[in-house]
Formats: sequence, structure tokens, C-alpha cells
Amino acid sequence: MSTKDFIEKDYYKVLGVPKDATEAEIKKAYRKLARENHPDANTGDTRAEERFKDVSEAYDVLGDAKRRKEYDEARALFGSGGFRPGPGAGGGNGQFNFDLGDLFGGAPGGPGGPGGPGPGPAGGAGGFGGGLGDVFGGLFNRTGTGTGTRTQPRRGQDIESEVTLSFTEAVNGATVPLRMSSSAACKNCAGTGDKNGTPRVCPTCVGTGQVSRGGGGGFSLTDPCMDCKGRGLIAEDPCAVCRGSGRATSSRTMQVRIPAGVADGQRIRLRGKGAPGERGGPNGDLYVVVHVDRHPVFGRRGDNLTVTVPATFPEAALGGEIKVPTLGGPPVTLKLPPGTPSGRTLRARGKGAVRADGTRGDLLVTVEVTVPRDMGTKARKALEEYRKATEGEDPRAALFEAAKGD
Repeated sequence: MSTKDFIEKDYYKVLGVPKDATEAEIKKAYRKLARENHPDANTGDTRAEERFKDVSEAYDVLGDAKRRKEYDEARALFGSGGFRPGPGAGGGNGQFNFDLGDLFGGAPGGPGGPGGPGPGPAGGAGGFGGGLGDVFGGLFNRTGTGTGTRTQPRRGQDIESEVTLSFTEAVNGATVPLRMSSSAACKNCAGTGDKNGTPRVCPTCVGTGQVSRGGGGGFSLTDPCMDCKGRGLIAEDPCAVCRGSGRATSSRTMQVRIPAGVADGQRIRLRGKGAPGERGGPNGDLYVVVHVDRHPVFGRRGDNLTVTVPATFPEAALGGEIKVPTLGGPPVTLKLPPGTPSGRTLRARGKGAVRADGTRGDLLVTVEVTVPRDMGTKARKALEEYRKATEGEDPRAALFEAAKGD
């Protein structure tokens, strides 16, 4: 990522979010766009692949609070047409290009540095100190050294994948295989880009991977070298697989452990399991979005499982004991108090989903009083006798009284 790209690219626009978007909104937009443009879902679609890279680059900046702050500050200071000097400065239309490493590097003996002729206190041009040099050095993955730059190790891209679990696997945890595609060092040339493994140093950028183009007022803007594509090396005999880039698409299958108690739609981060870094940089991270299938009997409410159990009218009216199924274990027996209404919820402790600390939630049992469709003569006669015995009772009387009050 060049200085010019960082200042001119609108990462908020790439993700389709406003500049005051919350962290949750940025994550949601990234997940949606990454899923739509993922290479695995768009095989052979180069436009989708480039879109996926742009989305990942935008999230790499906006998804990190510190980098997002630095990006906003850089855009506010240098965006919208570049740095604007005062009257009399070089550059057409009142603006010019510049090299941030030259301006804020603060090298010893250089302008603004210790012992240098620049204005302001030692160590900073115009009082900025080494702060902006540190800021931009961190943003663009290189360090300022006077007028030159040095390419730094580059962190690998983050990868997002999806997995669908059964209800039981989500509650108890599972190890699942995930097949992923990402950019990695070309195996055919060991990442050198040269068929014989002996690339030469790029004469244009002298191995730095960066070139400076001049502007008015003695300033310049640093961009990736076009001859070596920012690698600093040129292949004499380009590798047939990666065409001299040193990078190729790598597919691998990884066994991923999904923790117990994971919820539908949850996003799990696995550090260092993403794409390999470049020039000794660390690997990116792997994000796994979990989808959970429905269960024909059980439901879920946080750490608790839910189940609806039918009960007969005598059981609900007179009380008794009922057996209740559990997920993957033996049934439990619950005591039904006399006069239990339909819809009442009982609790079987410790029979729910596994929590992060290893304990379990509860099983919430909802009682549903059933009415038989067919009954024998003896049962019907008994029910008629019950109706006669309770003729004076009206369960809806309180309802009508309340309605009159309005």
C-alpha cells in the first residue's frame, strides 16, 4: 500500500459505510461483502477476486481502532487534493506532491532532525517531532530513513470461511475440516518469482520496491515500483506458475476446532491461521462464521436449551411426575405440581448448553396440556360428570370484569 493509495482511497466507500460507522457496522459490512466476493464462491471471476482484496484491505485499516484513527487523521490532513502549501510554493493549482518520509522522517542531520537545519525543536519538522514519521511508517509498512524507504515484512491477509454444524455439534463442540484458498509463496519457485530461483535486484528502485516521482517545491511522492511491482526483485526467467510475482493461490484443508456452546451466526477468530505473510511477516487470521441447523425437538435460548413437553389433563390438574428427554443424555424426571396450567415452564438444572467456563446451562421445559381427539365411553362419561361438578365456575369471568373497567 503506497502513501498515495492510502490517502486517496476511500475505505469507507469500499465497505459502503458512513465515516461515523460503529465497529459493529463495519464488521457487518465487511462480512457481507467478503462472503459475496469470496474466491471460493466466485471461481474464475477476477473482478470478484479484486473486489475481495479491496474489501479485505479496507477492513484491515478500518477494523483496527488505532489504524482507523491514523487513517482518518491522514485523510483530514492530506486528503482531498493533496497537501496545500502557502502562497508562493511550487506545484500547479496551489498544490504539489511530496514524500512523507522526507517531510516527517526526522533523520539525524536532516531537515527537522537532531542537528539538522530544519525549523522547530530537534527531532521534528516544525514541532511535529517523530510522531508523524512513526504514524506513516506504521501505516505504509515501511520506515522513513531520510529520503529513502525500506520495505518491511508484510502481514498475510485475513481469510473468512463458513461452516454449518448440527444442533448437537454446536452445543457440544466439534472439529471440522475447512478447505481454504489464499495467496501464498509460489511453491514452484519458492517465492522468488524466478524459474531458477535467482532473481536480480531491480535496477529502477535498487531493491527497495519504491520509487519517487517529483513534484513542485522539491517534494516527491513515493509509489510502488512499476518495473518490479513493489517486490524489489526482477525475475530473469519468470516462473511459469506465478509469472514472476512470487505469489500463487494456495489451497489447503485445515482441521478447525469449534468450541462448545457456539451460537448461530457467531464469528470465531483463529489467530495466525490466515494467509501466510510476505518477507517474514506474520500470518493473517482466520475468521469462521458458524451456521447451526435446527433441531426437531430442542431449541436454544442463550446457554439454556428449550423443549416443549405434552401433558394430559389429569397430570396437569392432579399433579404427578413426567419424563423429559435431554440432548444426548438419559431422560430426567420432573415433578408436575397440581393445577399446572398449559404454558408453564419448569427447569432441569445443568442439562443445557456448555458455557465458556465448562459449566452447563439449564433445560427449560414448557408444559403443553393436550386435549384428546377421541376418547372411550368410560372416559367421556367421567368427563361429563366433571363438567357437571364444575358448572358454577367460569374461568373467563375475570376477563370480562377487566374489560368493563376500560
